[in-house]
Amino acid sequence: MTGNADEPFITAVKPLVDAMGGEMLPPDEAGPDDVVLVWEGADAVAVRLPQLADSLDHILAAMERKRGKPLADLDRKAKQEVVRMLEARGAFSVRHGVETVAGALGVSRFTVYNYLNREKDS
Repeated sequence: MTGNADEPFITAVKPLVDAMGGEMLPPDEAGPDDVVLVWEGADAVAVRLPQLADSLDHILAAMERKRGKPLADLDRKAKQEVVRMLEARGAFSVRHGVETVAGALGVSRFTVYNYLNREKDS
């Protein structure tokens, strides 16, 4: 991507970019919406952030990988925990977030809303 001096920096930020579902590219290929990261006074890498809806899909896929099975196969308590974690990450501020999460969990939108309301009542 850039010179060897930037390599530790790029290695350090890669897990964060991956967790967000972003893409790293050379700074000279950055578009107007990309974020160029500077290291020791020079452009080191550009980060292309995903659209919010794509981020939610990425987060759901990462949760499935971490748990080792589809989210729909989790028990009710685990699904409630997933909803709490997603709410903390802002998943329900994304358009169709509740529907997307409900589909991934194999439950209805009503159930997701119940999980959300249950957390607020606690």
